[in-house]
Amino acid sequence: MRVVLLGAPGAGKGTVCKSIVDEYGVDHLSSGDILRKERAENSELGQQAQNYMDSGQLVPDDLIVAMMAGAISKASEAGFVLDGFPRTVNQAEKLDETLNANGIEIDAVVCLVIEDEVILERMAGRRSCPQCGAVYHVTNLPPKVEGKCDNDGAELIQRPDDNPEVVKQRLVTYHEQTKPVVGYYKSHGRFYEIESDQGPDNVRAAVLSILEEPVNK
Repeated sequence: MRVVLLGAPGAGKGTVCKSIVDEYGVDHLSSGDILRKERAENSELGQQAQNYMDSGQLVPDDLIVAMMAGAISKASEAGFVLDGFPRTVNQAEKLDETLNANGIEIDAVVCLVIEDEVILERMAGRRSCPQCGAVYHVTNLPPKVEGKCDNDGAELIQRPDDNPEVVKQRLVTYHEQTKPVVGYYKSHGRFYEIESDQGPDNVRAAVLSILEEPVNK
């Protein structure tokens, strides 16, 4: 099972990825998570990417493609779901080149569709655990103890890229640079759009229903 999951920041890609991982046992390859790990480890890639991420800009293609190609090469035999990559048509083309060279095909491309206003509300209330990475929302998914992670009791934070002004810039960037990727994949078939503002259970059911077709073909 090899899936590309598209959608604006805050559209719910992380939640959908977890459902796919739980159902099929594939690897969740999140460009954002991998980059944040690189930053935490102060690697060369992390240092180069930090300024781009904190200001809501896209990491340059040469950095992100090399990183994701490495992650894909290490993925389990069950497959993978790509979360937050590719973000540009150039990245999509380079991904196809890499996969084709290794005899790998994408089974499905799923795009989560949602209004910008809903995303702004979602992300403004999002809080993260700096230790384990768990994500909460002040109203939609609050922790048991206000401001504290359920898993380890760490003080929750608002990531720099969840700041409302940064989110607005990220959405502008998405519409200008990433949305064309939707057109790229539409022309390649096995492309599906799902409204992601219909509750997590409904979104999960819709995504898994779509994936049954390529899995059983």
